Amino acid sequence: MAEWDENAWEAALLADIREHERPTSGPLQGHPLLVLHARGAKSGEPRQAILTFSRDGDAYVVAGTAGGSTTAPAWFANLRAHPDVTIEIGRRSFEATATVAADDAERRRLWAQHVAELPWFADYPEQARRPIPMIRLTPKAR
Repeated sequence: MAEWDENAWEAALLADIREHERPTSGPLQGHPLLVLHARGAKSGEPRQAILTFSRDGDAYVVAGTAGGSTTAPAWFANLRAHPDVTIEIGRRSFEATATVAADDAERRRLWAQHVAELPWFADYPEQARRPIPMIRLTPKAR
C-alpha cells in the first residue's frame, strides 16, 4: 500500500478548489472551502489553512473546531494576534478582518447557523468538550 503524503494531498486539494471553488472529489467533495492566509501569532511568518465556511451576511464564518479536538486550532491564535488576513475562494482573493465572536449569545447564534448549513459539524462541541470559537471574516471595502 502506498504511503499517504499529506503535502501532495493538500496541494491537490488547493489546485481543485482554486479551479472549481469547491472540491470535485475526495472526502471534502462539494464542501464550501476557503484558504485563509494569516501571519503566525509568534513568528509573524505567513501561514495558510484550508477551512470550511458558512456565511453570515457579507462575512465568511469559520469555526475553531480542530476536527473536534480538545484544543483550538493553531490558526485561531494567529487570527487573535493578527486579525488582518487574506481569503482565497476559488480564483478570488481579498483582504478581510477576522473578528472572534466574544459574546456567547453571538457565538451560539453563529454556531447554530454554521451547523444548519454544515450538519457534519454538530458533534464537535461534545467531542471537544469546550466552547467552539466562531470567527467572522469580514471583507474589507475595496
